[in-house]
Amino acid sequence: MLRFVIRRILFAVLVLLITTLVAFLIFFGLPKLAGVSTNALAARYAGREPTPDVLHGIIVQLGLDRPLPVQYLEFVKGLVVGRDYNGGSYSIHCAAPCFGYSWRTSTPVWELLLNRAPVTLSIAGGAAVLWLLGGVATGVISALRKGTVFDRVAMTISLVGVSLPVFLTGLLALALFVNTLHLLPSDQYVDLTTDPLQWVENLILPWITTAFTYGALYTRLTRAGMLETMNEDYIRTARAKGLPERTVVLRHALRGTLTPIVSIFGMDLGLLLGGAVLTEVAFSMQGLGQLTIQGIQQSDLPVVLGVTLFAAFFIVVANTIVDIGYAVIDPRVRLA
Repeated sequence: MLRFVIRRILFAVLVLLITTLVAFLIFFGLPKLAGVSTNALAARYAGREPTPDVLHGIIVQLGLDRPLPVQYLEFVKGLVVGRDYNGGSYSIHCAAPCFGYSWRTSTPVWELLLNRAPVTLSIAGGAAVLWLLGGVATGVISALRKGTVFDRVAMTISLVGVSLPVFLTGLLALALFVNTLHLLPSDQYVDLTTDPLQWVENLILPWITTAFTYGALYTRLTRAGMLETMNEDYIRTARAKGLPERTVVLRHALRGTLTPIVSIFGMDLGLLLGGAVLTEVAFSMQGLGQLTIQGIQQSDLPVVLGVTLFAAFFIVVANTIVDIGYAVIDPRVRLA
């Protein structure tokens, strides 16, 4: 098991390195291949109508006149140990992990990410718990009570959940529970350490609306997996041995159903941790999703690049955890 975990961690590090290379080439290599001059690249950092001296200082500071391999090594070095931006008469040290500075606010991108990350982590974490527990539990019950009223109602609701986008259900929930019934506050995000109760109150609707969409898919997948697994020979053997039905369902049938559930859960959670864009927009919460949109609208490439790598990190970590979870659920995976 330990060797399996070490292999997966090393593979995750390799994937992260490849991701940084691809992202770097997209943001810095492709413009040069497209014929964009070094001065034109520097002008993107300088604002409106920069002077030649300002452009030269930016080129020297960012090393835009260096070969791409050297620039990439400096970029990776900044992520690992930090880097120095030399502007001739001055030098600025960017501590690791250094994603550069925002073109618009001159704020370190890492600082922006840390300020916005708690909002996205709160939304994604709470919603993930709801959709995983609710979706799997509903799917199991629907499979065991196939054809009943509960099964039909659950499948109808899950179909609605899959069909409706998050921003629509979010706006409807705001209109009903906040503006009409006044059951929940309309205040913005409050940090958990500041007021835990208000943190929960302000995140209930984002959690439910996000979990409603994702949980509907998990319900249908769990139900389909359970219906298939319950007809397997080993399930009939377990029942023939006289095992309690609860043991047959939870320890045998559900365990065989969880493999694809764990797979998509890791991907969904990783993507959501990279920025719950639709949920944050619907509820006007300033998380990583909103930061991405603002960076794109303002052509703030360091911010966009930082969020991209930040999201890639979460996705890779989530998939690594999923791989380890596979080995726990099914020991045969360790031999792969």
